[in-house]
Amino acid sequence: MEKKRILAIETSCDETSAAVIEDGHTILSNIVASQIKSHQRFGGVVPEIASRHHVEQITLIIEDALKEAGVSYDDLDAVAVTEGPGLVGALLIGVNAAKAIAFAHDLPLIAVNHIKGHIFANQLVSTLSFPILSLVVSGGHTELIYMESEDSYEIIGETRDDAAGEAYDKIGRVLGVPYPGGKHIDQMAHEGKDTYHFPRAMIKDDTFDFSFSGLKSSFINTVHNAKQKDEEIHLNDLAASFQAAVIDVLVSKTIRAAKGKKVKQLVLAGGVAANKGLRTALQAAVSEELPEVEMLIPPLELCGDNAAMIGAAAYIQLKNNNFATYALNGRPGLTV
Repeated sequence: MEKKRILAIETSCDETSAAVIEDGHTILSNIVASQIKSHQRFGGVVPEIASRHHVEQITLIIEDALKEAGVSYDDLDAVAVTEGPGLVGALLIGVNAAKAIAFAHDLPLIAVNHIKGHIFANQLVSTLSFPILSLVVSGGHTELIYMESEDSYEIIGETRDDAAGEAYDKIGRVLGVPYPGGKHIDQMAHEGKDTYHFPRAMIKDDTFDFSFSGLKSSFINTVHNAKQKDEEIHLNDLAASFQAAVIDVLVSKTIRAAKGKKVKQLVLAGGVAANKGLRTALQAAVSEELPEVEMLIPPLELCGDNAAMIGAAAYIQLKNNNFATYALNGRPGLTV
């Protein structure tokens, strides 16, 4: 059977990425140009700056991806691109690049949902066996998504306010760690203890929804009150206490949802999937409470935004001949 190769493009936020994926699970190349240094001084992503960097990088990154994969446009079967969710200006750079390539080389065009891409990053590690439950945790999203099949998506739980990754970045500013804060807070948490005992919002309610705004406020108030009273602040313990509160809620609700849905696999996805504390706690909980369920966690290089995951998700649409037209546009508010 002839192998199918997809050129995938991802520009939803502050990474410019292109990859060539074969048969939906083999990475021939996966080039990622990060913009972190450009945004660090602002403490977060500046959309205009992100868009400008994408314009500067996109053609170079695509050329590098093709070169590393050892293929030309003639060897491709389709071009795929993230259509949303994300920053509208950033999305438009990738979408228009993909449309130009599709038109110039007479290739089918595939539009991919960024969140589905994060889930299918796990397909680059192991074969997905349905039904599965995905815990998607990133800077913009915290969701539990149930999938009966490869093209069936049901959001059974989501954050009602801040995403977990967003909360990490916001309290990172209070702690004074560089952007993005998640990696640094994770490291600090392993050096501290949960001595502040922050609230676990909605951990015992009847839904699978999340809320991290109250935790963020409690953290900030604790720091401000300590400063006003000139009390000693233990930064590592603060980080450990915050992370423990986040992980307790995420793991508790995920395990309960997986038990209710009787899934074959539980997959972790999104940028916060790189958090070592979360990876360890979720694996331990699955081993103890759901030994019959297979746990999939992508390697660190596939947790953040990258085009390989977009190519993996696009393969499902290639098999089903589900193609986009040249009317394709960026959709910043897209949901699964």
